[in-house]
Amino acid sequence: MSRIAKATFGAGCFWGVEAAFRQVKGVTATAVGYSGGHFENPTYKDVCTGKTGHAEVVEVEYDPALVSYEELLNVFWNNHNPTTPNRQGLDIGTQYRSAIFFHSTQQESVARDSKKKLQRSGHYKYQIMTEITPASKFYKAEEYHQQYLEKRRKSHCST
Repeated sequence: MSRIAKATFGAGCFWGVEAAFRQVKGVTATAVGYSGGHFENPTYKDVCTGKTGHAEVVEVEYDPALVSYEELLNVFWNNHNPTTPNRQGLDIGTQYRSAIFFHSTQQESVARDSKKKLQRSGHYKYQIMTEITPASKFYKAEEYHQQYLEKRRKSHCST
């Protein structure tokens, strides 16, 4: 039996990002929440003030025998614009920053290499602003945020 691993990504509003990861074969569970801040037990309302330091994130549990961390990074890169600091579309604030929170030195290395490779590819006109930092405490968001789009039978945030 394979060991389940964790990956944590911030790519703007967590609803659409979670929905994208839930489609990936080998992803065994997802949860949306808050990470990277300095405030204990933040609520959505707290995080929206921009004063807690948290990003909206998706915590992904996955089976490395079925999906690689590199493949998860591809989902991450393809589901947001990593060149806009503290902004995704109409969502503005530090909670919407592009961030990879690594859970191991191997994840850190792979994430940094992936970012460099993507920057060199010329795919983006502007500098990739994604922060790559150690995973900090994950605070699960309120239940109504979990699988938000799926519960509402929506395919993405703007529908």
